[in-house]
Amino acid sequence: MLHELDQDNLKQLVSENDTVIVQYSAGWCGNCRIMKPKFKKLASEKDSIKFIIADAEKFPESRKLATVDNLPTFAAFKKGEFVSQVQTNKFDVLIDLVNQLN
Repeated sequence: MLHELDQDNLKQLVSENDTVIVQYSAGWCGNCRIMKPKFKKLASEKDSIKFIIADAEKFPESRKLATVDNLPTFAAFKKGEFVSQVQTNKFDVLIDLVNQLN
């Protein structure tokens, strides 16, 4: 299940869903554009996880839920709490993060 933020409400979505993976990105970020289709494909394969794409520049409150100092950043949340994050453009590293939540 994939959701692209259109407002700065990530905190609410994290609290409403048991397991969440967020891709923090920005329009100018080339590696973000490379990872986005891979992130979307992964979202279609994992029904039990809510996948969210958040623009790190447009949504500063959402950005505060993780330490985002490089893009793309992927953050994992479980039961409303921050679990872990990775800053990567490697799909296998993202898979490892997702597998931590199982």
